[in-house]
Amino acid sequence: MAELYLVRHGQASLGADDYDRLSAKGEQQCAWLGEHFARNGLRFDRVVTGTLRRHAQSLDAIRRALPGIPQEHEVHPGLDEYDFHALFRALGDDHRDLAEASKGSPREFFKALRHVLLMWAEGALDARVPETWSAFQQRVANVREAIQQSGAQRVLAVTSGGVIGALTQQALHAPAATAIALNLQIRNSSVTHCFFNRETFQLSSFNTISHLDDPLRHAFQTYG
Repeated sequence: MAELYLVRHGQASLGADDYDRLSAKGEQQCAWLGEHFARNGLRFDRVVTGTLRRHAQSLDAIRRALPGIPQEHEVHPGLDEYDFHALFRALGDDHRDLAEASKGSPREFFKALRHVLLMWAEGALDARVPETWSAFQQRVANVREAIQQSGAQRVLAVTSGGVIGALTQQALHAPAATAIALNLQIRNSSVTHCFFNRETFQLSSFNTISHLDDPLRHAFQTYG
């Protein structure tokens, strides 16, 4: 069977005016991941990212450390993260506390995000968001199908936590709440590995960070 390596982007700039760029720590995480792939002799015959800058920057950092990775890669909007800013903006007056919590500490932000994602999945925000939960699920399914039908044998896909959570949920045939729970566990530059062919898609491992296991790298184990 063919293999898919789903990589979450490196640490971005949570709390900054422009979230969609890697921090220096995020660049280093992805460089170490590229070195890890190289040490294990991994070669990819297809590379795909979402359209976001943090996806492209993560791939660039991996590529610098991984000889032989294809210089050309596909850009697929199906791998883009959901717009969490839009989800918070869609909250009504009854949930003003969640909107305020999203501006607090990272802990407060992720706690609020979990509540908002559950509301989104239940359809409570459908009238006020640019993308419904079902539309998000469908575009994730579409990109999975495109990868399955690509004919590639080993695919590297650089994407975001929400997409990885949804792909994993779909592989497990699990409910929406599972996608949300998985999403909030996914660490920066982590690898989720799947086997696939044209008919089947199977999870092999989830959210691994072998390239950050060294005790000297534990400070680089991040979620934002």
